[in-house]
Amino acid sequence: MAMRVKEVADLVGISVRTLHYYDEIGLLTPEKTTEAGYRLYTDADLEKLQQILFFKELGFPLKKIKEIINNPSFDRYEALVLQRKMLLEKRRRLDKMIATIDKTIQHMKGEIQMTNKEKFEGFDFRHNPYEQEARERWGDEAVDKANAKIGSMSKEEQKAMVQTMNSIYQKLAALRHGSPESEEAQAAIKEWYDFLNNNFGNYSLEAFKGLGQMYVDDARFTKNIDQFGEGLAKFMRDAMAVFADKNKK
Repeated sequence: MAMRVKEVADLVGISVRTLHYYDEIGLLTPEKTTEAGYRLYTDADLEKLQQILFFKELGFPLKKIKEIINNPSFDRYEALVLQRKMLLEKRRRLDKMIATIDKTIQHMKGEIQMTNKEKFEGFDFRHNPYEQEARERWGDEAVDKANAKIGSMSKEEQKAMVQTMNSIYQKLAALRHGSPESEEAQAAIKEWYDFLNNNFGNYSLEAFKGLGQMYVDDARFTKNIDQFGEGLAKFMRDAMAVFADKNKK
C-alpha cells in the first residue's frame, strides 16, 4: 500500500522537507504520484530509503549514497550484510571510547591512575575497512571504467593481460627476499605501476602506495598475492611505497 510523504516522514522520523530534498537531487524519487501530483511511496521506495539512512548513519555523503545505490551492480542483501559489519565496527569503537570516558572520570576523581596511552584508547582515525570496501564495490568510477575496458577485450586479449600480470608477480616473487629498494625490485614494481595504469585506470603515486598497503591490510589480497610466494604481498607493499616516495615531484 502506497504512502504519502507525510506518512513516510512520521513513520521514519525524518522531515517532509528532507524527503522532498531527496526527490529533488534524484536520490529517492517515488515511483508513483496521485492525480493531484502528491508523492506516493511504495514498499520498494521504503526499502531504498532504509538503505539511504543506513549509509547516512555510517557517514556516507548523499552524493556517494546516490552513486552507490544507482550502481547497476548494487545488491541490497549484500549491502545489508556489509552495513551490519560497519555498524558493529562503529559500536566497537564507541564502546571503547565510552570506557575511556568512564576511566577518565574515575581518574579525575582520584579513584584510579591512567597512563597516557589509556587516555586515548578508542580513538581511531583510520578509515573503516568496510567503508572502503563499500566505496570500491559500488561507488568507485575508476572500477567501473576498468571493468568496462576489460569487458571490451577479446578473450585472447584478456588472456594476454592475465599472463602479463602473472609474469610480473613471478618476477617480484623471485626478488622478495631482497631489498624492496634495490634497482631490480624498483624496476619490477615500475612494471606493475605501468601495468595498472595501462589496464585499470589512472593511479596516482599516492593511490599506488595506498593500494600496496591494502595488499597487507586485506586478507583476501594477501592470500591471492602470496600464492606466488609467501611474503610477496608485504614485499610489494614496501616496494610500492619506495617507488611512490622516490618519484614524487
